[in-house]
Amino acid sequence: MENVKITLVKSLIACKPNQKKTARCLGLRKIGDSIVLKNDAATQGMITVITHLVKVETV
Repeated sequence: MENVKITLVKSLIACKPNQKKTARCLGLRKIGDSIVLKNDAATQGMITVITHLVKVETV
């Protein structure tokens, strides 16, 4: 199974509460924060919620 690197590129200030919570659950707090996670169904679901705020790369 591949890993994905998720980087927060836009601010969470004007986002909906569920999008803020999703970013927090992924471990993204500030712009520029990155995290490497396994590419599974749960991770893909969270990425879908905040796809307009993050940059996703395969590692």
